[in-house]
Amino acid sequence: MFSKIGKDFQAVFDRDPAATSALEVVLTYAGFHALVAYRIAHWLSTHGVPFVPRLISQLARWLTGIEIHPAAKIGAGFFIDHGMGVVIGETAEIGDFVTLFQGVTLGGTGKERGKRHPTLGNHVVVGAGAKILGGIKIGDNVKIGANSVVLKNVPADSTVIGVPARIIKTQGERLPDATMDQVDMPDPINDRLVALEQELIELRKKLENRDSQLP
Repeated sequence: MFSKIGKDFQAVFDRDPAATSALEVVLTYAGFHALVAYRIAHWLSTHGVPFVPRLISQLARWLTGIEIHPAAKIGAGFFIDHGMGVVIGETAEIGDFVTLFQGVTLGGTGKERGKRHPTLGNHVVVGAGAKILGGIKIGDNVKIGANSVVLKNVPADSTVIGVPARIIKTQGERLPDATMDQVDMPDPINDRLVALEQELIELRKKLENRDSQLP
């Protein structure tokens, strides 16, 4: 437990340029506070302690705005940036060195029993407001765009955006661990509309040329 807390603490400095001192992180970072509470609650839960883990979880939710179920499984080096509104469900599983931004939900669809929350691989980055729902699997090094709604499995080394989310990029080489350009994300629908508009312009020109050649 303490080893993972140490890696969570280091992850703040690795991925947040605003973090300037250890004291600042310990006293003011709600994401780190929520993680420490989760690590304690999870340890108690795995050792069969009743009620107390859920109590710690709810107190942390009240204090930080971040809800992490004690039974969720979270790897080392986890980082929640800002964090308000983050929800991580009971059967969620998260790999190592994962980053979540504010408003992210790792939830269920309300239909399943058993494994009803998502599994995230290592080095996954989830943009602000994204919802990942159901017992689906997100591969290693995946990037999920802000406000995306992910309802299906995502292969490793992919980028997904949209509602529902669609894969816009897949590559064999590993993506950067904890950075994600939320401004210049590709928009395949807009690109297709632009292409269709260009096709219409070309067709219009051809019709005008044909009409001008008629006697």
